[in-house]
Amino acid sequence: MTLDLTLEDPRWTILPPLADRAISATLAQMGLDPELCEISLLGCDDARITALNAEFREKPSPTNVLSWPAEDLAAETPGGTPLAPEPDFTGAVPLGDIAIAFDTCQREADAAGKPIADHVTHLIVHGLLHLLGYDHIRDEDATLMEGLETRILGNLGIDDPYTME
Repeated sequence: MTLDLTLEDPRWTILPPLADRAISATLAQMGLDPELCEISLLGCDDARITALNAEFREKPSPTNVLSWPAEDLAAETPGGTPLAPEPDFTGAVPLGDIAIAFDTCQREADAAGKPIADHVTHLIVHGLLHLLGYDHIRDEDATLMEGLETRILGNLGIDDPYTME
């Protein structure tokens, strides 16, 4: 896998190993060859993700993770499986870009009483599934996406993030 990792915030010391683990597990679950896939990941702070959220989603507020797929793979029917990504002319499979904000991730992990490593791993899986065409706007799509997230995280020994304790 080609992971272009940019750490704009020095607090993101945990991001490199978590990203490798989460991305590898997700690609394996989805049956994609990690040697061919290309992903860009930005570890930033709330100020940067607020600017990105304002620019690309017209929401001038911080969020935990943003994704920019290289191509639209979304299923046409609710709850349908997205299209599989195709290699480009070089044989690589560019999937897209993800940005993740340290401040929001830390705040959410603290509020949920869970380790930040587990929460960040979940958000990387979540962001990567967005790159692969999954979404959670429609209920049927959310059920599919959350099921995949839960399965991938379970394979990593991380509890289901959608169950309340």
